[in-house]
Amino acid sequence: MAQTAHPMPVNIGISEKDRTTIAQGLNKLLADTYTLYLATHNFHWNVTGPMFNTLHVMFMEQYTELWNAVDPIAERIRALGHVATASYADLSRLTSLKDVPSQPPKAEEMIRILVEGHEGVARTARELFPAVEQAHDQPTADLLTQRLDVHEKTAWMLRSLLER
Repeated sequence: MAQTAHPMPVNIGISEKDRTTIAQGLNKLLADTYTLYLATHNFHWNVTGPMFNTLHVMFMEQYTELWNAVDPIAERIRALGHVATASYADLSRLTSLKDVPSQPPKAEEMIRILVEGHEGVARTARELFPAVEQAHDQPTADLLTQRLDVHEKTAWMLRSLLER
């Protein structure tokens, strides 16, 4: 059960049950987003090979976008009256994404891992829509739509790098 943020009741027209369900889903989205941020930043630091410059710059743009995404997700959780997950242990427990290898893989494998990551985050966001729509939670629906657009486009762009 998601922990509530403070004792004063939240009365925004969404039931406590629905706010809890949505906050739990958003905490999973937060965990996936943060995990993908860490993987992307790792690959930015450790990429090598003939595509170094292209990927180094692309990964920086992507990890910056992901870093900027975690705050709105966490703030939406708070607006729903719940606590945003922030410990490594909780984030690793909640994420649906696999951890990256300890030894940096080759550039092409980095791209594949990031495609899978963006697709995984998109699936996590999409799974939350039924609860959000049932609760008529338009701000969360808008947030999810924005995240889906970013993750689906990024996955497409990364997949395009793998075509021969």
